[in-house]
Amino acid sequence: MNDTAKVFLEGGPADLGDRIVPVPAPGDDVKIELRNGYEHFRQTTRRADTPQGSLPVFEWWERTEMPG
Repeated sequence: MNDTAKVFLEGGPADLGDRIVPVPAPGDDVKIELRNGYEHFRQTTRRADTPQGSLPVFEWWERTEMPG
């Protein structure tokens, strides 16, 4: 059994890929690298029913581009 805590990502690009990811350190945002940039997700107070159980929802809030 995998005991790594996970979160559900909501919003952002349709081609993001995995929507269930390991939880960051408490209080941290989730940052996913995608197409020469990062998609940023912030924790909400909501939970989502997923195939892996009820998980905290992190909602997309911005994209930042990598330099270059």
